[in-house]
Amino acid sequence: MSSRDVILGRVRRAIGGPVEAPDTYATDIDRGYLREHGSRTTEQTVELLAENLADYRAIVHRATSQELPATLAGLLAGHGSRTVAVPPELPAAWLAEAAPTQVPDSPEHTPSELDQVDSVVTACAVAVAETGTIVLDGSPDQGRRRITLVPDHHICVVRVPDQVVSSVPQALERLDPARPLTWISGPSATSDIELDRVEGVHGPRTLEVVLVSGG
Repeated sequence: MSSRDVILGRVRRAIGGPVEAPDTYATDIDRGYLREHGSRTTEQTVELLAENLADYRAIVHRATSQELPATLAGLLAGHGSRTVAVPPELPAAWLAEAAPTQVPDSPEHTPSELDQVDSVVTACAVAVAETGTIVLDGSPDQGRRRITLVPDHHICVVRVPDQVVSSVPQALERLDPARPLTWISGPSATSDIELDRVEGVHGPRTLEVVLVSGG
C-alpha cells in the first residue's frame, strides 16, 4: 500500500465514505504527544508566562485583586486615555478608580467609532505560559472581537494561577471550539516588508497584561 492510498483512506474515513484502502490510521501514527515541556511548579509556570509575554513585547504588570483598580487607573492615565471600551460584564470594581469615559461594548459601534476609543480593558479565557499567549473567547467579560482589535491600547487582566496553563494542549482542553477564539502573543506586529517590524497593523500597538493574584 502506498502513502497515497493511506492518505486517501483517511480522507474517506473522515468524510464518512467507504474505506477501500486498509485503515491504519490508529496504528501508524504515534499519538503520544507531550502535554507540556519539562516539569514546573505553579509559580514557575506563572513566571514563564510573564517572561514570554515580555519577550513578545507585551508590558507585564503584577497586582493583587485589591490593587487592581488603582493599577488599571494608573495604566490608563499613563497612556493618556480619555475613553476606554468596556465589555458588558467586566467587573465594575476594576475600573472604579479610572478617570476615562467608559464606552460600553455595543454592536452598533462602527469600526470608525471604535478607532476613536483610546483603550480597551478585558479579562481573558486562558493564558499559555510556554508560548506567551493570551486567549480570548468572546465571553461577556471580554466582549466582541472587534473591541480588542480596533483600539490602539489593550489592557488584559489574567487571574493567576487559575487562568494560566503550561501548554497549548492544556489550553485547548479549557476552550470551546465553537466560540470566537482570539490568540494573542504580544502586540500586533508584522515584518512582511523588508523584515522591518511594524506594530499596530492588525490590532493594538500596545498590549499591557496585568497578572492578578488573590481572588
